[in-house]
Amino acid sequence: MVITADNHIYLVSRSTRRRDLLRQIGVRHTILLMRETLSRPIDIDETPAPGESPADYVYRITHAKAEAGWLRLKQRNLPLMPVLAADTIVILDGRILGKPRDAQHAEEMLRALSGKEHQVHTAVGLAFQEQIKLRLSTTTVRFRDISPYEIRTYIASNESHDKAGAYAIQGKAAAFIININGSYSGVVGLPLFETSQLLEESGIPIF
Repeated sequence: MVITADNHIYLVSRSTRRRDLLRQIGVRHTILLMRETLSRPIDIDETPAPGESPADYVYRITHAKAEAGWLRLKQRNLPLMPVLAADTIVILDGRILGKPRDAQHAEEMLRALSGKEHQVHTAVGLAFQEQIKLRLSTTTVRFRDISPYEIRTYIASNESHDKAGAYAIQGKAAAFIININGSYSGVVGLPLFETSQLLEESGIPIF
């Protein structure tokens, strides 16, 4: 394994939210794209396995992303630097709520979350020196009652697009939240405590 002098890492994600969170703790990174063209097949099958628990699911997907990223480095003959991956899911009554397929699906999710408590799992993984280490952040979030008008208006803002559970805690949906118990950054998409642990264990300074 070769680590560059500035301790750069790769991030297996297109998420601007995760990039911003890494910048917040001073981590230099480069995006590692898993698909260069739309014609290429999906690299990771994110379909839950029968009987798979939400925690096992998010661990599996994160491990697969980190592993695929590391293999992609070798395939492209890129500098061998640590590869960071993450995955976020929302769980309501034991059921996984992923990203909405469309506006109707987003509306169904938000109606289900209205007035209830749910959990957010975000797993983070680091592929480093032929090993993959994982951490899991779990946060409980309680929504107030949301009116049908508020749900439709929120969806029309396009903020629910490509978000687990069809909402972004760092955006307008913050007005729906009564309280959270756990990691705010984990709900955004990258738990900074767990991420910094993984990086520091791998010799990558945070400060």
